[in-house]
Amino acid sequence: MTDKIAENTPPIADKIAYPMEIHGDTRVDNYYWMRLSDEQKNAENPDEATKKVVSYIEQENQYTDSVMAHLDPLKDHLFEEIKSRIKQTDLSVPYKYHGYYYITRYNEGQEYPIYSRKKGSLDATEEIMLDVNELAKDYDFYVVGGRNVSLNNELLAYGEDTLSRRIYNIRFKNLNTGEMLDDVIENTTGRVVWANDNKTVFYTRKDAALRAYKIFKHVIGTDAKDDVEVFHEADETFNAYVYKTKSDQYIVIGSSATLSNEYRILDADNPSGSFKLFSPRERKLEYSISHFDGHWYILTNKDGATNFKLMKTPEANTSQENWEDVIGHRKETLLEGVEIFKDFMVLSERSNASTNIQIRPWNGDKPHFIDFGETAYTVYTSVNPEFNTDQLRISYTSMTTPNTTYDYDMNKRQLDLLKQQEVLGDFNPINYTSERVMVKARDGVEVPMSIVYKNGFKKDGTMPVLLYGYGSYGYSMDPYFSSVRLSLLDRGFAYAIAHIRGGQEMGRQWYENGKYLKKKNTFTDFIDCGKYLVDQKYADAGHLYAMGGSAGGLLMGAVMNMAPELWNGVIAAVPFVDVVTTMLDESIPLTTGEFDEWGNPKDKTYYEYMKSYSPYDNVEQKDYPSTLITTGYFDSQVQYWEPLKWIAKLRDQKTDNNPLLLHCQMETGHSGSSGRFERLKTSALEYAYLLDRAGLAEVVKPIVKD
Repeated sequence: MTDKIAENTPPIADKIAYPMEIHGDTRVDNYYWMRLSDEQKNAENPDEATKKVVSYIEQENQYTDSVMAHLDPLKDHLFEEIKSRIKQTDLSVPYKYHGYYYITRYNEGQEYPIYSRKKGSLDATEEIMLDVNELAKDYDFYVVGGRNVSLNNELLAYGEDTLSRRIYNIRFKNLNTGEMLDDVIENTTGRVVWANDNKTVFYTRKDAALRAYKIFKHVIGTDAKDDVEVFHEADETFNAYVYKTKSDQYIVIGSSATLSNEYRILDADNPSGSFKLFSPRERKLEYSISHFDGHWYILTNKDGATNFKLMKTPEANTSQENWEDVIGHRKETLLEGVEIFKDFMVLSERSNASTNIQIRPWNGDKPHFIDFGETAYTVYTSVNPEFNTDQLRISYTSMTTPNTTYDYDMNKRQLDLLKQQEVLGDFNPINYTSERVMVKARDGVEVPMSIVYKNGFKKDGTMPVLLYGYGSYGYSMDPYFSSVRLSLLDRGFAYAIAHIRGGQEMGRQWYENGKYLKKKNTFTDFIDCGKYLVDQKYADAGHLYAMGGSAGGLLMGAVMNMAPELWNGVIAAVPFVDVVTTMLDESIPLTTGEFDEWGNPKDKTYYEYMKSYSPYDNVEQKDYPSTLITTGYFDSQVQYWEPLKWIAKLRDQKTDNNPLLLHCQMETGHSGSSGRFERLKTSALEYAYLLDRAGLAEVVKPIVKD
């Protein structure tokens, strides 16, 4: 790719100094002009500022297209190859709820799902609830979210997003007649909760910064303008939401911040009643609630339970003095979730970077774990809406095992294989090997890393390796299978996931040690994992690559600043790189709710620490690795101008000839394209870039179809 750079001229952005002062410190942003408001982006007649920004984005896209033009045949081939592994006519494993089996299916050549159901039996006539292909045909972007059927099975509520900003309009359909109701509710999170009267719904609205902050009540057949506000979350660091307990007895309003929760409850038979406060919010008290048999079960970190414990309280009195331990705190085990059934309680747990499921009968019989016989895998509870059943629906995957759905008989302790993701072509899991290694970080902490490669991969220091990481918000990047990834593995790459601090793979403390004023542990862990891959001869020292998205894009920017010589190429997807400026701007979506993740830079201590690692603020004159940056013009989570400003500053400061490339999708947001095949074009672009950097662009594997 470096040979092509001389034939193309990268765009050079105007520099207009924009000083920003706080705490007696002045930062000068030469590219602040690239920021546009939503009104400017959506205007039918764009102003001059908008035209200038769009023109610059188009220049970046054109430059990327020209530099990668020689890879067009490879991109096309990769797209078709990745697509060829997907079973185009496919359906989900049906699940039963209130007497109906619910199904999601895809038809050959179609981008979007069809949602249907069958009454009482899988042999019954199929009732199509929504054909998203029809709904989406007039839009560049279309997503259905939050499907929810009334208790009497007659009305469907669903959200639709046509802007890729995760702002949904809620619509209603009569499933008996197929008629669309006149009711339309705008600017919501896309999901409703039905009261037991089958005509009242509760839903959540967003504010100007896209924070979910108000809960409203709507009665079918009335004008949404007359909907009653039942809750307002005034604290800008909290988000509000509403859900229904599995018992169908309560509607619950939740308020959540990073370090605190609060709930209000209402009898689902009495939607006109008033919500009752469950327990007042407290700083650093986190909890969630489930209802069963006259009690509330509470998953919480109360009393210093860092890895959480389970408590319960009588239904009639939920104040904290009535909470009592059911499962105490365990230092080595993180309790992540609880599923309630009539005869069983199911716990989702995590220990030593592995996920586990524990079954606990209510009758006092001895608890047990589900055994899968692998060391590096991911297992989690799937769709389990039914309360009175002994069948637990779970999903299982590993780096070599496609996503597999089981029903587990909790009485007989037997797994029933329902479906495994079908990978078309010549895929066979025995042709691939996965490993779990522990990497000693620079401070002595051992960091897990999962690695997968095709059999025959040589650990002699001559092979390319792609290292992926995230490491924020306590999100655990567990080992998982990807049919897309096979296009790299089959051409000689190994793929590794660094389970770095900032995630929760090793328990809650793993997260605590990768946030706030310990955030740099996330970056140094990733760098140390990369060095391990080179030192242990997995990777050629000149062919180690890095990839991350969103907060993982922050990771990419940081490790490029801290260890630029380590990477031969970096892919940063929708990267959060202008940390200080964004966290000082409370008008931007997500900012206020993230002070408990990054800190509030209005506090000088956090400002100085944040500034010391913020990728955009730390770009300097030196060599940087080649980088491919992807973004979406309508991204509401990481605004497009962050990667746009970043590439402009990198290009201005770098002292090398490595290409910097940006691909901005003008119709999409944070999650990219909405169609199941269209989004694969981005994967094909990324893989073509990596293969070219690794000198493997000519390695073409035949497309094998059934």
